[in-house]
Amino acid sequence: MKEWTSEEASAFLQGAKTGLLYFYTPLCGTCQVASKMLEVVAAMNRQMEIGKINLNYAPEFAETFAIESVPCLVFIKEGQAIDSIYAFRSVPYLLEKIQTVLR
Repeated sequence: MKEWTSEEASAFLQGAKTGLLYFYTPLCGTCQVASKMLEVVAAMNRQMEIGKINLNYAPEFAETFAIESVPCLVFIKEGQAIDSIYAFRSVPYLLEKIQTVLR
């Protein structure tokens, strides 16, 4: 999972790509746990694009995706947000959610 800038995230959306946008803040303890779960998910789905975005440096996305809190995982299909979650629960849950939403 790679750290993306606002420009990289915008290019991903404008390119009508499919993948995940993970929004976090560095001082959020729950975000650190969610990041570790997503690292496992990324290792199991190497073909999937997953962008990690520090919401402190990309506040425009909070409005665009109506992000209520962090961590937030936004599911993007062909450049459009189709779902988002705030409770990451577990790696198996995330894998199942990805299969259900993006496939």
